[in-house]
Amino acid sequence: MLGAIAVLLALDLGSKSIAFRTIADHPVTIDKARVLDVMAHDPRAIQSLVPDHDALVVIPRVFEFKLVLNAGAVFGAGSGRRWFFVGFTLIALGFALFYFARWTARRDRPTHLALALIIAGGLGNLYDRIMFACVRDFLHPLPGVTLPFGWRWPVGGGREIWPYVSNVADAFLLVGIAMALVRLWSQDRREVEAARAHAPDTPDAPPGDGGPGAPSGPETGTTP
Repeated sequence: MLGAIAVLLALDLGSKSIAFRTIADHPVTIDKARVLDVMAHDPRAIQSLVPDHDALVVIPRVFEFKLVLNAGAVFGAGSGRRWFFVGFTLIALGFALFYFARWTARRDRPTHLALALIIAGGLGNLYDRIMFACVRDFLHPLPGVTLPFGWRWPVGGGREIWPYVSNVADAFLLVGIAMALVRLWSQDRREVEAARAHAPDTPDAPPGDGGPGAPSGPETGTTP
């Protein structure tokens, strides 16, 4: 699991570094002091610290790279609450390690991989929040694809199906949580099936209740 965490964390931090060096016309450096100053006045203005640039289109209307600074959590939730998310991430990482130590077997590698994804994703974004006071995002799926029939999202009023820009750490978190939930569900199901397999079909009837093989008493008129 430690090996997987190291590889996944390197992938996340390396991809962020490459993206902010190459996607815009010139390398973009993030000044933590400037980020904190902007966030103190208006966290939504943090994107002004990234120069205007054209998105790097991989597949039109399917996937593109675009530089975004995120002052909140996944999908931009809770913008500006930096220390809250730092504390929450530390608690989540501690719980993941506790889960690994107490509730996984030595060779339960699918669960270890799920926890490695969660821990690496948390550490990747935690590094950004500590070093830059924000999270570096650059992955944008379904750019420009809008909801049908003129529908709009109830929150924000936007029409784009997926307006969020994220990063590799976010992808690790979502995949890791999904894997962990599937493992928990399958484990619970196996335990229930095992309990049913070992349970007797019918409970033994106590003597004298009239069940099969119950001894006859004097009141039945039979001789002992």
